[in-house]
Amino acid sequence: MTSIDLPLDGRLARYELTGRPVAFEKREGAAFSRVAFAAAHVVADPLADNDPWLTPAIDWERTLAFRHRLWDLGLGVAEAMDTAQRGMGLGWPEARELIRRALAEARGRPGALIACGAGTDHLAPGPDVTIDDILKAYESQIETIEAENGRIILMASRALAAAAKGPDDYIRVYDRILSQVKEPVIIHWLGEMFDPALEGYWGNGDHMEAMKTCLAVIEAHAEKVDGIKISLLSKEKEIAMRRRLPAGVRMYTGDDFNYAELIAGDAEGHSDALLGIFDAIAPVASAALQALGEGRNGAFFELLEPTVPLSRHIFKAPTRFYKTGVVFLAYLNGLQDHFVMVGGQQSARSLAHFAELFRLADKAGALADPELAVSRMRRVLAVNGVA
Repeated sequence: MTSIDLPLDGRLARYELTGRPVAFEKREGAAFSRVAFAAAHVVADPLADNDPWLTPAIDWERTLAFRHRLWDLGLGVAEAMDTAQRGMGLGWPEARELIRRALAEARGRPGALIACGAGTDHLAPGPDVTIDDILKAYESQIETIEAENGRIILMASRALAAAAKGPDDYIRVYDRILSQVKEPVIIHWLGEMFDPALEGYWGNGDHMEAMKTCLAVIEAHAEKVDGIKISLLSKEKEIAMRRRLPAGVRMYTGDDFNYAELIAGDAEGHSDALLGIFDAIAPVASAALQALGEGRNGAFFELLEPTVPLSRHIFKAPTRFYKTGVVFLAYLNGLQDHFVMVGGQQSARSLAHFAELFRLADKAGALADPELAVSRMRRVLAVNGVA
């Protein structure tokens, strides 16, 4: 039996791996009864001579290969989102190139599902930023993506959160943008737990009051909204909003704490998925979605529920550092040869955090090759002075 000494509960303890890895198996998304996007991470280039905190260096070959892996599993790719460190190391110039390259790859794969984040992150928030400036920023990014025939995920705007005086400013911006887009978009409401700069989005610090403004925007432009992804880490709020959406508008769960039950749904409806955790647990998610599509609900929960404690650990507060756990798991699983991140974000979590992540990933069947994972975990421990 494979084992490793891990720093758990403040001391080194022997941990025996017991998980059964869920095998990689190619699937078609058409077999799923839910639309499922994985928000994909980027792979840094560890050989670049750059200043990691200031200048991103991306390994394009490995980054794009990971997108093909998600497509092979039947999952869609949510491109250049916060999981790709958008706004936390990845600026618009790099995101624009990532989007261009990913869309080109998708065009070579019939049926490849992809949607790309359009925001205002090239516009720094500040006291002189006007609503017109924000509109122009959104329009610029949308034009770039639409010129490549890309589908839009309309990201939340830090500049708008800083400049808006109340709900009317949000309505003005979204009314204008939604009236102009070529194809229906996915609106992304990213909560302040993911990005503190977005607190009070939709013009109200109370999520239920903010929801009223968001719903009013969607109802006014239902034909231009494919769905909304909310990332508030509250199943109660998601279900409340899901039940009030206009017919034909999807709820894409962004709840990395409660996704299994939200995707399964209830008698009044279900959520589709657009999740960062699906990057980290893609083979498990794919197998679970196929089971659900075949009506094997018990197998769906049997596969997916053990991943929830892992996800809650990866996304624990400060939630914005979850990308570090996602990339660490990619390293353990051999999907990249190093644990280096854009922006130096590999330092955002503690060694104890990684040890617990390793243990929970094993329990969830998310370590594809346990012996490789142990070998790589030992390297990380050694670099941190733990023999």
